[in-house]
Amino acid sequence: MRALVVEDDIKMAEVVLSALKSERIAADHTEFADKAIFWAKTNPYDVGVIDINLGQGGNGLEVCKAARDRGLTFPIIILSVVADLATKVDALNLGADDYLTKPFSSVELAARVRALLRREKTLIGTLIQVGDLVMDTARHEVARGGRQIKLNKKEFALLEYLMRHKGTTLTRAMILEHVWDMNVDPFTNTVDVHIRFLRAKIDDGHKKKLLKTVHGYGYKIDDADD
Repeated sequence: MRALVVEDDIKMAEVVLSALKSERIAADHTEFADKAIFWAKTNPYDVGVIDINLGQGGNGLEVCKAARDRGLTFPIIILSVVADLATKVDALNLGADDYLTKPFSSVELAARVRALLRREKTLIGTLIQVGDLVMDTARHEVARGGRQIKLNKKEFALLEYLMRHKGTTLTRAMILEHVWDMNVDPFTNTVDVHIRFLRAKIDDGHKKKLLKTVHGYGYKIDDADD
């Protein structure tokens, strides 16, 4: 999963990033509203954590409004030192899903993020299935043919991204952007390495191979016969 973080206070940004890391969420962080708006329009995000007052970087509500005007529906948490009702109402009217007043702990933010993502998963379902491969995103469990498969955090995030796009070929760049973050080296072979480990866990010992390489383009997962 991937988050958009818009926060100009370094210490507060560290709290936010720590909370997201505890939830196994990669994050793209900026202190500027215009940069955040560009990222929101070009990258797939699962959640946004956006400060209202960005100082020289603009206003976080602009980011929220721009995302909603473009039809982007990922849940957004607005951060602010202001606790008055009018400001909260403005944020919610512009499309925010939650409002958190500073100061707060990384534990509290993590709980808010978890609640929003749980709501999203309830709407789209917590069980994903491709053939006899089943993922329970709520329990963080994966099984094939009834046999449990142990995955580390990145392997789980990678498999979830592939399974949610069953039958769609995903490029290495798309996978890097969604499962990792914008700081990852685009020339790294980390995607290929993780695919190799994942394939060994979900396909080895099975006649039907689900995780497929589309040579010269990327990877996909499906249960169709080649």
